[in-house]
Amino acid sequence: MAETEILLDGFRKYRERYFAKHPEVYRDLLAQGQSPRFAVVACSDSRVDPAIVLQTEPGDIFAVRNVAALVPPYEQHGQYHGTSAALEFAVTELGVSHVIIIGHAQCGGVANMVHKEEGNQTGGTFLTGWTDLLRAARARALADNPALTGDALLAASERQSVLVSLENLATFPFIGAAVAAGTLHIHGWYLNIFGGTLEIWDPDKGVYEKVS
Repeated sequence: MAETEILLDGFRKYRERYFAKHPEVYRDLLAQGQSPRFAVVACSDSRVDPAIVLQTEPGDIFAVRNVAALVPPYEQHGQYHGTSAALEFAVTELGVSHVIIIGHAQCGGVANMVHKEEGNQTGGTFLTGWTDLLRAARARALADNPALTGDALLAASERQSVLVSLENLATFPFIGAAVAAGTLHIHGWYLNIFGGTLEIWDPDKGVYEKVS
């Protein structure tokens, strides 16, 4: 059996169990177009699927996934800005009300940055340049607690990486304008699928608070 057969079997189950029972959902989405309230920036990690974790339906979220759930800083030079283009489309074309950045535990992208900063050799033509954008996350984690090492440093850097992306998000003019107008709200979340926990960043208190 071809390895991809498991995916084809999954499609068949979806078609029989969901689509066949609820075709009107897709007819409405086609006729009315998409109008999600939420744009979610999540990691490409195969274990972290925002639609599963948040139990959403088709049309609920506009998902942007990349290594380390990273929002790069606003810039106009260059030609390839996949995450920036997706955010622009979500905010200016779809009119989402919320942008949520979801970092997560045991993130390979953040780990790549941490290992490189510690002087270890890391591979990849594109990966290290991308994760270098999160170097401030490790520096801030160590500034808060210089004794951090290993998994503790990784976890602290992961939480800080969400805050770095929140700051980068605020550099986009269309984000700032929508926030100022009160039509857009931005959020930072930290997910640990291995412990079944979700933490929400409270900018007023300056802490993450666990969802009960």
